[in-house]
Amino acid sequence: MCLGIPMRITAVDGFNARCNAKGVEREASLFMVQGEDIHEGDYVMVQLGYVIRKMTEQEALETWELFDQILASTPPDDQGAP
Repeated sequence: MCLGIPMRITAVDGFNARCNAKGVEREASLFMVQGEDIHEGDYVMVQLGYVIRKMTEQEALETWELFDQILASTPPDDQGAP
């Protein structure tokens, strides 16, 4: 299963974006959202190295809150297991 991760864009270079989420930085392709008006500071959903949609800051924060709740309820020995 692949999860979309909410991230904030810190830089845009053509069809590539530098994104950050909770201190983790990743490069993501903007190819799939070519019709969107995306800029530095925007929140996006990143899946498998591609930005798949733009989202609001509120949507990103709510999603991270849900992820944090899931991690808090998962025993430490099960976290990160396939």
